Amino acid sequence: MPSSELPTFPTSIGTSDLTSINLLGQDLAHDLMGQVSFGELAFWLVAQRRPTPGQLRVFEAVLVALADHGFTPTAIAARLTYLSAPDSLQGAVAAGLLGGGSRFLGVTEDCARFLADALAGRSEQPTDDAGWDELAIQVVSQARAARRIIPGLGHPVHKSGDPRTPALIALADQEGVRGPHLRLFQAIGRVHPEILGRSLPLNGAGVCGAALADLDLPVEMLRGFALLARTAGVLGHIAEEQRQPVGMDIYLTIDRNAKYRPPAPATSHVHANGTTRTSHDGGTS
Repeated sequence: MPSSELPTFPTSIGTSDLTSINLLGQDLAHDLMGQVSFGELAFWLVAQRRPTPGQLRVFEAVLVALADHGFTPTAIAARLTYLSAPDSLQGAVAAGLLGGGSRFLGVTEDCARFLADALAGRSEQPTDDAGWDELAIQVVSQARAARRIIPGLGHPVHKSGDPRTPALIALADQEGVRGPHLRLFQAIGRVHPEILGRSLPLNGAGVCGAALADLDLPVEMLRGFALLARTAGVLGHIAEEQRQPVGMDIYLTIDRNAKYRPPAPATSHVHANGTTRTSHDGGTS
């Protein structure tokens, strides 16, 4: 096929030729290396714009906040995969990241989506805390009526308060980037006890999602930023597993203490439509 008939593939990310590498319209070697931090580059690649200094400071604080949270399932999965396949570092990293879902890490995206949906279609936003509280009462009441969990409300460990939450809100305030998502989430934190009948902390990962949304980053990409941050933590766990392994202890503790028990007897349920469904005691099928 003549070269004139070859298709083109437009991209705003990067290209390369025999002597140069172009990234985001810049010469990688001369304009970016040593001039731009990795955090700024990640923001720039996704948003297709350079962050302001204040936006960058908050963005990189979010990456730090999400890098590690101890022996979470992501860390354990990475360590055990490395134990099983020490020849596959990429497998261990992938195993750690694949667990980033609705219970761990995914709350960053889920909270931002929840807040964005609550703010969508409003021609005007509140101008003071009282107005945000009024909006939050509507949002929490609607979620309660729909039996919907509010993502980012509550934490399995930090039940009396997530230490990341006040630090990140204060930083966003200092940099002038505390926007409607963070303000609404803060208001939810203030009003929900009276509606739900209990007081729950604002999860730091949820606050991270609200902060990223206030930076005008695409909501559908926010879990990716959480995974980007957690990659650093997973690498740290794998490196520590090389120096000071605990994976074998985790495996042996579970395997040597596994006790067989016969399956629960099956029971049959006749539904209103006349069909029969079999399940086991202790759960629905």
